[in-house]
Amino acid sequence: MANSLTERIVDLDWNSLQQSLDDHGHVKLPALLNQTECNQIIDTYEEQGYFRSIIDMARYRFGVGEYKYYNAPLPNLLQQLREGFYPELAKTANRWLVQLGRPAEYPETLEEFLVQCHNEEQTRSTPLILKYEAGGYNCLHQDLYGKIFFPFQAVFALNRDGIDYSGGEFLLVEQRPRAQSRGHVITLKQGEGLIFPTHHRPVSGTRGYYRNTLRHGVSTISSGTRYSLGIIFHDAK
Repeated sequence: MANSLTERIVDLDWNSLQQSLDDHGHVKLPALLNQTECNQIIDTYEEQGYFRSIIDMARYRFGVGEYKYYNAPLPNLLQQLREGFYPELAKTANRWLVQLGRPAEYPETLEEFLVQCHNEEQTRSTPLILKYEAGGYNCLHQDLYGKIFFPFQAVFALNRDGIDYSGGEFLLVEQRPRAQSRGHVITLKQGEGLIFPTHHRPVSGTRGYYRNTLRHGVSTISSGTRYSLGIIFHDAK
């Protein structure tokens, strides 16, 4: 494994990852975060200075659990993930726009994209850490937060499925026009990640490309405590 997280991101097989995004709309990543890095991120959970907001999911009927949005500037590992993934995902994002008959509009760097967010008064950071106890779950939803949104986001498992917790599979549901919805159930091992659409994806049909809308969530945790990290690229209003 490369020394730095940034190097590990660069060394991913991006041709294969982008092909999977085009073909399936989502792609599972190998264990990009090592155990030490996962534990470092989990350790931030009890340090209040890292966070701008704490959400009790049951209060808003989002599910059962808790999540916390990190303050900017982000912890170094989170910043490396956000900056490292953005340029390659922007290539796919622009390709998808063109397929749907729109001009490519996502800039090459995260810094440039966040300027667009801030110009629309979307200035609050959005990467977050989520914690679920037994019986917890996350309802199907989308993370949009304002007029501007990036079409991809990522989630990483921070502790060990089958050891630290059971259940809690990642859910991705794709709504297809004039057809029944399709569901994906994805299990992530510690350090593994998933890239998936924030809102919709283009799908080729007989008359060109059309949009499939997607929502994501987490199934009920059967036992233990589950931690995960969400990397969202747009800031919130």
